[in-house]
Amino acid sequence: MRYIYLALLCFCLTHTFAQNAAINNFFVKESLLKNSKLAIIAADSLNNPLETINGVYTFAISGFTQEITFNNGVGILPLQIDKSTFVYIKHQNDNGTHGKLLYVYKKEGNLNPFTISRIFLIIIPLIIIILAFAFKKFIYIAVILLLIFIYFNHSNGLNIGTFFETTFDYLKNLV
Repeated sequence: MRYIYLALLCFCLTHTFAQNAAINNFFVKESLLKNSKLAIIAADSLNNPLETINGVYTFAISGFTQEITFNNGVGILPLQIDKSTFVYIKHQNDNGTHGKLLYVYKKEGNLNPFTISRIFLIIIPLIIIILAFAFKKFIYIAVILLLIFIYFNHSNGLNIGTFFETTFDYLKNLV
């Protein structure tokens, strides 16, 4: 009888802590309630929504850890977005780290999230630096352009730490 209780206890504990399915891909849209919140939608590799995802999953949103509750494949971020901003959403599970860099454009109360390819975060500064080395007269303009690039990113929520984290996550996934 003792073994039956022990087996039942082990079954209950493993079922309590186990998540039914892993989130290996997701996309982000505005919440259907139009309350200035974003919704994370679990998807397969072809970006088809997975409605079987239910439970609490841990995401890092722009460096802050959040527990997101998913119902039928949709999880609502708890924080409202006041103005246009960069948002870096990352989820880590047994299959690896899955992240997306978004620019959320807010106009007239509507949110339009645009996924940014992280290769552009590498290419744009590299092109400016290469042009500065190729044309010596271009150095002052290149410095000004790099400062504008950094200021735009920082003023819209993409600080230097998030910039490098995004870039290194992208480079790790390439290898």
